[in-house]
Amino acid sequence: MRIARFALPLLAPLALHAQAAPKLNKFGNPERITPAPTTAAITVRDLQIRLYQFSDDSMQGRQVGRVGNMKGTNYIAAEVKRLGLVPAGDNGTFFQVLPYHLHSFTNHSRLTVNGNPLAWQQDWVAVPGARAPRPVSSADVIFGGTAGDTLTQISAAQANGKFVVLLAAPPQAAPAGGRGGAGRGAIPGAANRFAGAAAVATVDLDALTPAQRTAINVPTVASQSGGRAGGGGGRGGRGGAAAAVDSVALLHAQLDALTPAATIRLTRAAAAQLFGRASVDGLTPGIAGGSVTASLDFIETPSEWARNVVAVIPGSDPILKHEYVAIGAHNDHIGMSATPVDHDSLKAFNDERNKELIANNMIALTPAQLATIHVNMDSIRKIHPRARVDSINNGADDDGSGSMGVLEIAEYIQSMKVKPKRSILFVWHTGEEAGLVGSNFYTHNPTLPIDSIVAQINIDMIGRGRAEDLPGGGPDYLGVVGSFFDSKDLGETVSGVNKKRTKPLDLDYRYDTTLTWSGYNNIYGRSDHYNYALQGVPIAFFFTGLHGDYHQRTDEAEFIDYPHYAKITNYLRDVMLEVANGPRPRMNGSHPAKPVKAVVP
Repeated sequence: MRIARFALPLLAPLALHAQAAPKLNKFGNPERITPAPTTAAITVRDLQIRLYQFSDDSMQGRQVGRVGNMKGTNYIAAEVKRLGLVPAGDNGTFFQVLPYHLHSFTNHSRLTVNGNPLAWQQDWVAVPGARAPRPVSSADVIFGGTAGDTLTQISAAQANGKFVVLLAAPPQAAPAGGRGGAGRGAIPGAANRFAGAAAVATVDLDALTPAQRTAINVPTVASQSGGRAGGGGGRGGRGGAAAAVDSVALLHAQLDALTPAATIRLTRAAAAQLFGRASVDGLTPGIAGGSVTASLDFIETPSEWARNVVAVIPGSDPILKHEYVAIGAHNDHIGMSATPVDHDSLKAFNDERNKELIANNMIALTPAQLATIHVNMDSIRKIHPRARVDSINNGADDDGSGSMGVLEIAEYIQSMKVKPKRSILFVWHTGEEAGLVGSNFYTHNPTLPIDSIVAQINIDMIGRGRAEDLPGGGPDYLGVVGSFFDSKDLGETVSGVNKKRTKPLDLDYRYDTTLTWSGYNNIYGRSDHYNYALQGVPIAFFFTGLHGDYHQRTDEAEFIDYPHYAKITNYLRDVMLEVANGPRPRMNGSHPAKPVKAVVP
């Protein structure tokens, strides 16, 4: 069951309803905003209208491979269609669908013990994984012990090639459940020990209703299938050296991963039948049963739960319109958390933790330092008498702010009577949080010639940047990454457009060098612009820094700095127009030019 603070349906952008004056928080923002029409101008109000919708709970955190990503991309595509942009995705659509698939078993699946059939869903259910399981043909049944109790379970050698039956772990030790109530067939501690088994069956089906048994086999997440769909690590990942492994053992592990053991869930009566007994009570690890043969009808269905949104505004110059200035943001976030929390106490803790982090010069706090943080629940309960339970990572700043900023820029440029000389390519990439998946896929499978893209402007998190968010933050703060790395021309354009503003933004170039700040390593390689740079496209990446609500359930629309957000979006629109109308940015060659010094100390 999805637990959320509010479960609003996604409302149409033009549905305008009367409402009482909302209560505002300390940032001047309401808890929610009713959708309304937007204008051609890039305004605080328009950004609010869009971002409150795009980061609403109904989007379920927009995680790639899940239905929330489809909802988020539906919203963007509907808006660019309404604005009149030209589709530039697959087959005349606004979507470029990545190779993600949904996996399930059909009700044609069969399982017999000593030739006697067990009934699908009545006696047993197979749990789908990322790959089709290995065949189960005349596999001997063996009792493996209790799930999670590795001290009493049978050995890997005993399990090899067998149909292993496990009793469910005691309720207090069971993992928090998926849609079936006890997880989707997870077997704690069994992954390595039983990797060589023909199948692993857990006796835990009795407590589930018919609907819950059906739900086990209804996909809730799509996974990547085949090919090279993914790229470098996203902001959260870091690798480690693998331990030395015997070559034969490694080969077996690789084969096991290609054709994994089937995962089965059984009723107690069905399990007893496997052993030719009246009950499973009294079974001891290692005891043998009958012979099982199974025909598991595994199907893989293409999914639309992972897709880029791609659109174009054609240029006005008959020659230069065949060149493109690309602008992008990522449409995904990290989805829903398994454990719900009190939203307001988490927000108070995150704020205090970030305050301590800034005081510590952005060096990661020790466990002892974190232990000193205490939240005043009495003051919170005066405002919110009841706990507001939350499990959705809404991603308002990351990267709802970039996605909706790009959409506002698209609306502005589309309204221009005379369009820029060059065409503008808009790409809302999916799967940035999964390892730059969408931008990697687009740059390897471009819907337009990659060498026709003269520059790529990437926007990822431009909704915060207050002084309380990071050192040097303020109402005019903006981080710039990589603008001089590949093209001095592009870097000078970024700087020159800012200098023309009545009140220039404070451009911060610190991220172009290694920082001692925790969480800020290699920012250049951690967002979608990086994959364009690898293809020789000049890039500039803009963001307002990490903050206490980064990748938290408290990254919500009500905490965005909208006046600041609007300034940045208008500035980035001007950068786009300057590049679209000016000389093509030249590449530096092998010696990237970097700024002499950072603007912000």
